[in-house]
Amino acid sequence: MLFEGLTSAHVADACLRAGVPVRTASLTAVVGGRVAGRVLPAQHVGSVDVFLEAFESAEDGDVLVVDNGGRRDEACVGDLVALEAKAAGLAGIVIWGLHRDTVDITAIGLPVFSLGAMPTGPLRLDPQPDDALSTATIGDWTVSRDDVVLGDEDGVVFVPADSVDEVTGLAVSIRDTEHRQAGEIRAGRSLREQVRFAEYLTARATDPSLTFRQHLRAVRGAIEE
Repeated sequence: MLFEGLTSAHVADACLRAGVPVRTASLTAVVGGRVAGRVLPAQHVGSVDVFLEAFESAEDGDVLVVDNGGRRDEACVGDLVALEAKAAGLAGIVIWGLHRDTVDITAIGLPVFSLGAMPTGPLRLDPQPDDALSTATIGDWTVSRDDVVLGDEDGVVFVPADSVDEVTGLAVSIRDTEHRQAGEIRAGRSLREQVRFAEYLTARATDPSLTFRQHLRAVRGAIEE
């Protein structure tokens, strides 16, 4: 399974270490708590037909990523879209905008992430751009079918599909290091002792340009990346 056993935080830190752009957005899980899969982009312009068209080319496990410009004045995904997405084999929906029909979406059980809920649907119908089914902008980031997405309780992170193996390997290393550090704290060995923080302070006094991140890399600590 994609990013199995990893959190969005692990993957975001791994992107930083790999030199891959850290593309994240603060979205909340309506239901499901976690979703991972290839991006299926769709730009919403006021009608659900763009979603239905996207489903025509969907593959099992894809995640519908909806670009509604982060609008707070309308919901763009409701229960019928969620139900159709589930029937089409999608793994979930990520919305840069609002949803509605929360009770029904919860009952459907398909993971859905959004900026929040509103009862009002779209009251507009704008022209559909030529790239409505090839790209979606989420926050500061534009994603496509060449990307995968992981969403959990901390939000969502996007990773280029061709970097998934490298990022996953680094994320596993970061996760294991942090789990070991947490275990040692619980056993009575402070994090400061583990990362040799006193040594860092001494070294920084001699070389003010030394960063804590550089020190962590030297001692193989992973609390910042």
